[in-house]
Amino acid sequence: MSINKIGVLGAGLMGSGIAQVAAVSGFEVKVLEVNEAALHKGLSGVEKSLSRFVEKGTLSAEAKAATLARLNGTTRMEDLAESDIIIEAIIENLDIKRETYAKLDSLCADHTIFASNTSSLSITEMMTATTPERQRRFVGMHFFNPVPMMKLVEVVRTIVTDDEAYAEACALGTAMGKTVVQTSDKTGFIVNRLLVPYMLDAIRVYEEGLASTVDIDNAMKLGCGYPMGPLTLSDFVGLDTTMYIANIMFDEFKEKRFAAPPLLKRMVQAGMLGRKSGRGFYDYSDPKNPVPLKLN
Repeated sequence: MSINKIGVLGAGLMGSGIAQVAAVSGFEVKVLEVNEAALHKGLSGVEKSLSRFVEKGTLSAEAKAATLARLNGTTRMEDLAESDIIIEAIIENLDIKRETYAKLDSLCADHTIFASNTSSLSITEMMTATTPERQRRFVGMHFFNPVPMMKLVEVVRTIVTDDEAYAEACALGTAMGKTVVQTSDKTGFIVNRLLVPYMLDAIRVYEEGLASTVDIDNAMKLGCGYPMGPLTLSDFVGLDTTMYIANIMFDEFKEKRFAAPPLLKRMVQAGMLGRKSGRGFYDYSDPKNPVPLKLN
């Protein structure tokens, strides 16, 4: 594998997690943010995360210091020009992503691989903002939240992705300690293609009055061995995020199983977005003891 220097676009929750894992794994990492405040917040979050690993005894103080020494931030896109791969983890807005990739394409060396962390947008649509040569070195690398803890990465290839570039992206995922699953550029990839209809069906089951919130969650936890029930998971992911992904998938496939249920739409319209807003299928006034809400 010829990847040594990694650029990361975005120091938010996903970007900072990707940067942390890459730096822990021995790579030189440079993180780009739009301003110093956002950059400081992201890098401070990495430092705090590493400190928790030190406290747990899973990372030495020396390894933490070495990791931070390999991790640098910038607000200048030009500083990513020498990256061997750039992993993008910015807002899920196709126009903004395409504009960003077009700028990077003119700055980066021919060998640089572009990789998007998108969970639902088309890699192919993003890559068309770059030259045909870059398009062959364009992939998806979909990590999962929280990145330092979750062991999976979906590595996505388009119909024009070069075999060598794809192999390097897969090798990078492995070098970062992740289990790599390979998939093609079809909306939702593997995980969301299977997970989103499951979550939407759980909402329909509740909406139709078949069972309560708690009983639906307990049925899937205890009956199928899932770590959390689908309605709790929806609250954790964010109901607005769930609906956003569902809408993209419905637009692509026009299948009912991807359509957002009316209750989900009403909850999002009402600002009931789950944990992040304090109310969803549960009330999180006491985050350690969520209380189910009666919604129908």
